[in-house]
Amino acid sequence: MTSSQSLSDSRANAARWTATAGWAIILLAAGAAALPLISPAQGALVIGAMLILAGLVEASAALLRRQTRKLALLAGAITVVAGLLFSADQATKFAPALIIVAAWLFLRGATLAIASALEYGSVRLWVGLAAVADLFLAFLLAIGLSASLLVLSLFGATEPMVARFAWILAISFVATGLMLLEVASCARREDA
Repeated sequence: MTSSQSLSDSRANAARWTATAGWAIILLAAGAAALPLISPAQGALVIGAMLILAGLVEASAALLRRQTRKLALLAGAITVVAGLLFSADQATKFAPALIIVAAWLFLRGATLAIASALEYGSVRLWVGLAAVADLFLAFLLAIGLSASLLVLSLFGATEPMVARFAWILAISFVATGLMLLEVASCARREDA
């Protein structure tokens, strides 16, 4: 086996794993969309576990990247930290959860925006779209935070509020999964 064939096989394996990581995160998005079906007492642990898993999957795919590896690792690490904070928080306190998710989305979106500026081709577009999605979702949470706190203080966590929160998490996961699928697609095209 020649060194160029070995390199080609290594890149093909990296592209396969990155695509698998993208699909895994998209499956997590489906799980996030089902969050309103979970009891609030277990919701925080499930969300925390989903964030940790998504972050670890994203970080492992980042290790295989040639462009913006450190920033991609940072985005995965931010997700893992958010998951750990979520898991450590009391399951019945929804307001701190909103703050954790808004901060996670903002930090992750900012990291991806910087990475997007350093990327090229269609990967730049998809990393940028993932950054815009996370920053937009963080903005929506920040705007709705004061209204949410009022509703929480009066009525507790309502089903529509939990459902919106679940969709925000799902949309972010879908954007990340699609971004990883495009990274894998570009890696395969470069290898061909």
